[in-house]
Amino acid sequence: MSKRYQHRVSRMIQTRLTTLLREKAGDPRLAMVTITGVEVTPDTLRADVHFSVLGGDEDRAEALAGLENAQGWLRREVGHGLRIRNIPKLVFHYDPSLEYGEHSSSIIDGLELPDGEEPDAAAS
Repeated sequence: MSKRYQHRVSRMIQTRLTTLLREKAGDPRLAMVTITGVEVTPDTLRADVHFSVLGGDEDRAEALAGLENAQGWLRREVGHGLRIRNIPKLVFHYDPSLEYGEHSSSIIDGLELPDGEEPDAAAS
């Protein structure tokens, strides 16, 4: 399969999963889950689904358990919504990028800049 096809299938799966989690998932563990990316293997037999959830380790573990519990349903629904030859197995991975961004933002907010001074001017 071409890289273009892989990227297109990845985007379609990400869009479909986002819609399913937002509109049809009844599990409260999935309410705050955000799909941050999907990477499909060249043979489209496996899709690595990266997700993020705000909260601590307990929230992350509950979200992963909810996603793994709903894996069969999500795969079936992705298959119904997309017309592709192989419906990939969904493998979920936690993506800490939102957590890192939130931490970086809190550090920046904690910096004390003199009144009226822009951050770019302070770096000079």
